[in-house]
Amino acid sequence: MLAAAIGIQPVYVQAKTREEIQQEREQKKSEQQGTQSQYKQSQSKVSSLEGQQDALEEEIQELDSQLVEVIASVSLMQDQISDTEKQIVKAQEDYDVAKAQEDAQYLAMKKRLRYLYEKGDTSYVEILSNASNWSGMLNQANYVEKLYEYDKQMLNRYILIKEEVAQKKNDLEDKKSDLETQKYELEEEQASMQQMIDEKKSKAKDFDAQIAKAKQEAAAYKALIKQQNSELARLDEEENAIIKAEEERRKAEEAAKKAAEEKAKAEAEAKEKGAKSSDSGSSDSSSNRSSSSDSSSSSGSSSGSSSGGGLKTVPPASGSSGSDIAAYACQFVGNPYVAGGTSLTNGADCSGFIWAVYRQYGYGLPRNSAAMRSAGREVSYEAAQAGDIVCYAGHVALYLGGGRIVHASTARTGIKYGYANYKPILTIRRIVG
Repeated sequence: MLAAAIGIQPVYVQAKTREEIQQEREQKKSEQQGTQSQYKQSQSKVSSLEGQQDALEEEIQELDSQLVEVIASVSLMQDQISDTEKQIVKAQEDYDVAKAQEDAQYLAMKKRLRYLYEKGDTSYVEILSNASNWSGMLNQANYVEKLYEYDKQMLNRYILIKEEVAQKKNDLEDKKSDLETQKYELEEEQASMQQMIDEKKSKAKDFDAQIAKAKQEAAAYKALIKQQNSELARLDEEENAIIKAEEERRKAEEAAKKAAEEKAKAEAEAKEKGAKSSDSGSSDSSSNRSSSSDSSSSSGSSSGSSSGGGLKTVPPASGSSGSDIAAYACQFVGNPYVAGGTSLTNGADCSGFIWAVYRQYGYGLPRNSAAMRSAGREVSYEAAQAGDIVCYAGHVALYLGGGRIVHASTARTGIKYGYANYKPILTIRRIVG
């Protein structure tokens, strides 16, 4: 039976050794450290660029404020220039009037002077002599003198007005020139500031592109780190699976070795006992007792069945173990699944399959999967051995070791191999050992 177990049980070849997995893990960790360093650099770059962009935005806002002030100053300057131009026009008009009055006064005075002086003293004497009396003569003389003074004063007055208006116009022209210069300089400043703002806004847009690129790089590094974490987790799982398989294989080998030793010991004891019986002349009696025992055991094995409840144990076959039971069950892979069936060849359901297998070794188990969850004793998945019963919700399977099971699966797939963790495990029950 041990030879059959060794010959039938599936052999699994590991794709990688633990040493290879550990080397790969160290390499992945080294790569991940580099990726994390690059990720931190990308984040730092994003922070730096965002800081520079914020500073640039503040500069743009400050320049915008200054530009608004300059534009307002240019507008105000233009209003002042317009007002000054109007004042210059008015001053020119006043100047023209004063000049015309000066010219008219000058012509009138010139005409009177020519009349009084250019005609000679005779005319002047005639004016005086025409007076009717001395008083009249004095009045005429005073009149002439006053007339001259009046003309002189009026002429001086018009000249002064003309000069004042001319000075005012000149001052206004200077003011206009100064305002135009200031306006020009402000417009130059406005253009310069606008250029600076445009350049900084363009630079700010460039920062947007740089920040977006840096964020994209950071996201790529983050995704790579996540992928590397998954790869490291996968390597951990592979190593854990190898460790678990090695432990289970070691336990299975120890169990098989122990079973073989016990079987050899039992055979040796039986042989020795038989030899002694032969020597004492009681071999027939011993043989009859043995036949009676075998017949009783066979009868119990053929007709025994469980009626629910807990585990009913019939004396097991000599040398039976969990590995023997698991190996025996494997020979029925491919046979049909039949609901309610207990035939290993013609068909059985999940609990009927395990019930029938154990029955061949003298164990009477409960007939349904729910009751089997209380049979034997519970063991952990880590401690599971070949021959243990893996219990699921509404289903049971026989554990083979190495994470594998054999079970009556479905009507479509029949009795087949599978993985123990293909769905949540409720409990694992040990019947043998």
